[in-house]
Amino acid sequence: MTEDEVHAAARALVRAEAAAEQIGLLSLAHPGMTMAEAYAVQAAYVTARLAAGRRQVGWKIGLTSRAMQDALGIDTPDSGVLLDDMVFESGGVVPKGRFIQPRVEAEIAFVMKGPLEGAVTREEVVAATDHVCAALEILDTRIVRKDPATGTARNVCDTIADNAANAGIVLGTRHMNPRLVDLRWVGAIVARDGEVEETGLGAGVLNDPVMGIVWLAERLARYGQKIEAGQVVLSGSFIRPVECPAGSMIEADFGDFGSVSIAFE
Repeated sequence: MTEDEVHAAARALVRAEAAAEQIGLLSLAHPGMTMAEAYAVQAAYVTARLAAGRRQVGWKIGLTSRAMQDALGIDTPDSGVLLDDMVFESGGVVPKGRFIQPRVEAEIAFVMKGPLEGAVTREEVVAATDHVCAALEILDTRIVRKDPATGTARNVCDTIADNAANAGIVLGTRHMNPRLVDLRWVGAIVARDGEVEETGLGAGVLNDPVMGIVWLAERLARYGQKIEAGQVVLSGSFIRPVECPAGSMIEADFGDFGSVSIAFE
């Protein structure tokens, strides 16, 4: 992709988000699109959102499970940027029309007290973490999931360009010390409208959610970026996405980590 094409794609994503309408697959419009080009589109999208008055509050990691990586034919996670207008309180309500096709995933959030940059160890991640807590990530797609004309499904480049499909975060209020808990065994029971839809364990995230943060710090360093103190990092989902049509009520029970909920008007 040329620089002009990268910025045109980012502008299209900004317009799609504002209008709650989807655009076509970037991977079809730009055959041969690479992951590096997709991250360039994401960066241009984020720059535009920041220029409009938004503030970065953290990062998200996606595609951490082997099943999702195999489905997209990749062997690495992806990442996106969390902005201040994506934050919802547990027990809150998402206004009608805020998102296009929202889905929810269960995750463990890391709230950082120190920065992380480049090649870091598991122990350094834990030392830089103030606390961890239960979280829900709200996914949305400003790019169609499947091209209506050809039936072609979006690929990882579409997802990355679309800010890793991030739309919102809901953080639990019970804070836990990552030094005192084995995050591989943190589980969640996720229900929609009172019916259990998904269950999972933290081990689904690279066998240890801490390793997601290790991966992110190293990836960001290649682009001259880092995880900053005070930022929130969503380490990746350990359940399949749960569809959230209008009127849905999502409740996630994380056991000792407490519960997190969000409703969709």
